[in-house]
Amino acid sequence: MHPLQCVLQAQRRGPWASVSWLLLRTCRAQSSVHGTTCPGPERQQENGVRKDFSSRLAAGPTFQHFLRSALDPQEKPDVEDPPPYLTVDELSGRQRKVYLETYGCQMNVNDTEIAWSVLQKSGYLRTRNLQEADVILLVTCSIREKAEQTIWNRLHQLKALKTKRLRSRVPLRIGILGCMAERLKEEILNREKMVDILAGPDAYRDLPRLLAVAESGQQAANVLLSLDETYADVMPVQTSPSATSAFVSIMRGCDNMCSYCIVPFTRGRERSRPVASILEEVRKLSEQGLKEVTLLGQNVNSFRDSSEIQFNNAVSTNLSRGFSTNYKPKQGGLRFAHLLDHVSRVDPEMRIRFTSPHPKDFPDEVLQLIHERDNICKQIHLPAQSGSSRVLEAMRRGYSREAYVELVHHIRESIPGVSLSSDFIAGFCGETEEDHLQTVSLLREVQYNMGFLFAYSMRQKTRAYHRLKDDVPEEVKLRRLEELITVFREEATKANMASVGCTQLVLVEGHSKRSATDLCGRNDGNLKVIFPNVEVEDVSNSGVRVRAQPGDYVLVKVRCPFGLLACVVRWMLGWIIWGSEISSRRNFFFL
Repeated sequence: MHPLQCVLQAQRRGPWASVSWLLLRTCRAQSSVHGTTCPGPERQQENGVRKDFSSRLAAGPTFQHFLRSALDPQEKPDVEDPPPYLTVDELSGRQRKVYLETYGCQMNVNDTEIAWSVLQKSGYLRTRNLQEADVILLVTCSIREKAEQTIWNRLHQLKALKTKRLRSRVPLRIGILGCMAERLKEEILNREKMVDILAGPDAYRDLPRLLAVAESGQQAANVLLSLDETYADVMPVQTSPSATSAFVSIMRGCDNMCSYCIVPFTRGRERSRPVASILEEVRKLSEQGLKEVTLLGQNVNSFRDSSEIQFNNAVSTNLSRGFSTNYKPKQGGLRFAHLLDHVSRVDPEMRIRFTSPHPKDFPDEVLQLIHERDNICKQIHLPAQSGSSRVLEAMRRGYSREAYVELVHHIRESIPGVSLSSDFIAGFCGETEEDHLQTVSLLREVQYNMGFLFAYSMRQKTRAYHRLKDDVPEEVKLRRLEELITVFREEATKANMASVGCTQLVLVEGHSKRSATDLCGRNDGNLKVIFPNVEVEDVSNSGVRVRAQPGDYVLVKVRCPFGLLACVVRWMLGWIIWGSEISSRRNFFFL
């Protein structure tokens, strides 16, 4: 590889992307000059280009700049030098107000907190009033076409807000962050001229620079994916001060390459945070009084911390029995069981959850740990996607129906009383009526407590887009989806009836949205519980009666369950349990 090519590739990974394209254009100009044999003005132009190129190289980044990312976190400077085309003042937020909207999964919620942490450090202020915002940032989802259409509709609404902006105020800047920015890239800028900046999931550190460039009236974008960005040194800022729970991202990206999924193309390859940085974040959340942490990742239980050389041995990866991977098995590193063990020890009163896992990464050591630790919730998300082995093979899921069912039985034997949830796709490429009926039968056989069901939406760049045909008519997809929803509700009712008459430990979240006289919270199985807001005896302070507050644990005797069906961006099926006879375990966790 030519040395200049090396420099250009290195530059594209850092904040010098715009400089790298400038160098590339200069290099092409030189090539065209070298191709001519005529002296005179052309030769003078060549000399001028060489001189200009040399001066730009002298003023540009040095080789040490590109080595900076390879330093240990302790050796990195707290404040990086600004790029040569911007001043420190231009990079400052100067107390401009930022309005953030989040769409999609829990990872996007965490990404919003990371983006805000970066902007807050640069001098921006947060506002929850859209009308007073100077910067509007949408953290987007691209998993289905409907999710993207929601963003296009929102941009049309914001267009009027931007055009009516008073000239006496600073210009309103609008940015698209996350997966949609990564998938569509310049298409967004070409289609919606009102969009000022694009930032992919790995470019949130670059937001101050992008906004500074936008202030000059130019559109700015950074949609470069990284092989090592985990934001390990960025402490997310909780967007809800009254929250009782928090998300902690432990890894990013996905290597599974399921044929229907866009995530590897919008989130990049798998990379995990160092265990030490995760534990430090969980400790800080515990000190802030939070009572529940959910560990996040696109494939959360494939976590592998390879930052410590002494743990990078040749120990093979243990998969669930009967499961395989689409990639070469990885070796060494600190695995998910190690992380889960240490996180659960930080605060015995703090509940630990994790999502979203892949069924292949549930070795016995993980299941045994969940069973043994009281504060690791006995709830597992186990995405099946289909009940047909033929469809599962087309999806490249790495398992058959039989292997999946065997894993379900093994989990229930290892963790008695475990709550199970799952994902299903209706109408995938080539799905026949028989395939659909096998999915229906799997729903009846397993009896999930919660489920997330969707009609298939083909995404560009995926393997299905290039190699399969989206041949199931839309009306058939929707009919099959309705049938799956109906069966799920029937079976979940049976599964959740087992809770009736039982006393459950519930973490109070706040007032119920359905009744001002009721409180709501979640039990160990992540089911929402509604119970009356009445005075109860505080068992930690005999004789004292109190009302439960967010963050308290209460014992609730379940009276009856009923189903709740909600439709926002996707079909989501959950459950609410009505409870009575509550007693408080104020700020005290026990099982």
